[in-house]
Amino acid sequence: MNGSNSGGVIRLKSWQEFKRIANEPKTTVIVYNFEQNAFSSTRELTCLRLILPGQGVQYVFLDFPKEGNLRETGIGLCKDRRGNRYLDDEDVIKFLKTQFGKSDLMICSYWTI
Repeated sequence: MNGSNSGGVIRLKSWQEFKRIANEPKTTVIVYNFEQNAFSSTRELTCLRLILPGQGVQYVFLDFPKEGNLRETGIGLCKDRRGNRYLDDEDVIKFLKTQFGKSDLMICSYWTI
């Protein structure tokens, strides 16, 4: 694994690494969170944090915007009526369900746990 371990958190460097771990049979939950883009003057919610909770460890993957999509996953960004970009919960959930296709996989926002 190509991540750094610090206090039970392993940061995954690529979408491929995240997919490999998420596809393991023991993975039953993916947690996501939207974060502010520090490079945006309007602090758009365009950064995606994906978390795979495990026993004594959390695997974390971060994806950042590049033009109209996220760089690694390719999830499209939405725009509000003022032109601010953001990520939509339904788009992220649909994407993750399509990618992993596990009937027992629970996908939830960090704030709904």
